Amino acid sequence: MQPTNSEIMHGVGQGTNRAVLNVLGPTVEFLTPPGDAPDGVCVMRGVLPPGVTVPLHSHDDDEDFLVLAGSQQVLIEGTNGFDWRDAHAGDYVRVPGGVLHAHRNISDEPAIDLIFTTANLGRFFEEVGRPLTGQPQAPSPEHLAEFEAAAAKYGHTLAGPEQNAAAGIHPEVRS
Repeated sequence: MQPTNSEIMHGVGQGTNRAVLNVLGPTVEFLTPPGDAPDGVCVMRGVLPPGVTVPLHSHDDDEDFLVLAGSQQVLIEGTNGFDWRDAHAGDYVRVPGGVLHAHRNISDEPAIDLIFTTANLGRFFEEVGRPLTGQPQAPSPEHLAEFEAAAAKYGHTLAGPEQNAAAGIHPEVRS
């Protein structure tokens, strides 16, 4: 289904009036929902709060990030193994499908990204995201099990504790 109206969204970096989903700590806000382009591009505003890490994972979908504000580190595989690289406001991060990667925010300010990906990955975020509420709370074991089941359903690879630890990641999940 094609959208019926063109649209200009002002102040996307500061957020819009659209629903915000919490994805185990980071949040996403759909600018182009997956249902608007079922086989096309999904665009989201993503926020990685201070101190939050997205553990090592991969998925078949390409995922590109334009850092709008703040800074973060992205773990990518180079010629000498995995390496944390800094990404600041104005930087563009390209993660091809099937590539292991992770993100972390070691600053005291949120990192805000414009995320370009596929409608398929957008549907995954719709399925695993929870409406943003007040105080962050640890996810329940049931929510973590649902997340892992959805990841398997969408063909995602979630690195285990040993692989994450080898990359300096010791996941502390927030919801």
